[in-house]
Amino acid sequence: MENLKLIAQKMVSEGKGILAADESTPTCTKRFNALELESTSSSRQSYRSMLFTSPELEKYISGVILFDETFHQNITSSEKLIPLFLKERGILTGIKVDTGAKNLANYTTEKITEGLDQLRERLQEYYKKGADFAKWRAVITIDNQHHLPSKACIIANAHALARYAALCQENNIVPIVEPEVLMEGNHNIHTCYDVTSFTLQTVFEQLDLMNVNLEAMVLKPNMILPGLNCDTQENNSKIAEMTFEVLNKHVPKKVPGVAFLSGGQSSDLAAERLNKLNKLYHQKRPWQLTFSYGRALQQDALLNWAKKTGDDAQKALINRAKMNHLASIGKLD
Repeated sequence: MENLKLIAQKMVSEGKGILAADESTPTCTKRFNALELESTSSSRQSYRSMLFTSPELEKYISGVILFDETFHQNITSSEKLIPLFLKERGILTGIKVDTGAKNLANYTTEKITEGLDQLRERLQEYYKKGADFAKWRAVITIDNQHHLPSKACIIANAHALARYAALCQENNIVPIVEPEVLMEGNHNIHTCYDVTSFTLQTVFEQLDLMNVNLEAMVLKPNMILPGLNCDTQENNSKIAEMTFEVLNKHVPKKVPGVAFLSGGQSSDLAAERLNKLNKLYHQKRPWQLTFSYGRALQQDALLNWAKKTGDDAQKALINRAKMNHLASIGKLD
């Protein structure tokens, strides 16, 4: 367990964050198609290889979350498997292990994340092939009109997250625990606060029941935000204040770090809000406050890659990574 604690600390080390490059094939295909790019195993390999070979990536990125397809591919310019290539750069390798969100039985407007079947065996194989950490995402939908989320949805997802986390630690892999309260909807920031508060409370109750070592995990939550369609969009100071308050209330000090998801925020806003959090609470925070962004790190790079400007694509990725590096220490101007 001591080694897992060290890996968790490295994942959220000062000034570094995690690149989420674990988009499923349908999600990646949707993003490629929007830019009139063909989505094949080979094209996805080329795109992700471009990301991972970006000069100086290791200065700002502690780890990369991979999709199963990518985990077993080589870097296009060499014979090295991607997990080995990342390790040689000093970057930890992560793997998405859930199999997606499906309809929750008897609650068909809500989702339960699946993938616990044969997870122990899959984790053993990933560990043998170089995985340092894993990720499992639960999604919680707010819908005031239909009184969502239900208590059942939150408890079921929290329990699945805890079972996944316990299996990870049993198999020498650090779990990223990701309960995401979605931004979609017209709810206000106070509703997001209340739902996130109950969700985090329930998640840590379940983690305790499953004897998960909190020093050997990383939490990946949403920030406290109004719904995308809410008439009142709060300023970044209010978002930072309410986000820190809910974390301080529910996240034990033993957890080494909180790596926020971007969750539909623009690249700029995700960085600005992280920066505000660290500016206001750098001295008070008991855990590192950093980033585990997907689209908020990749979008500029993908746009440039679509134009066949590889160097510009890598520069765009590093620019975003550096911005969030600065945001994670509260020094983004």
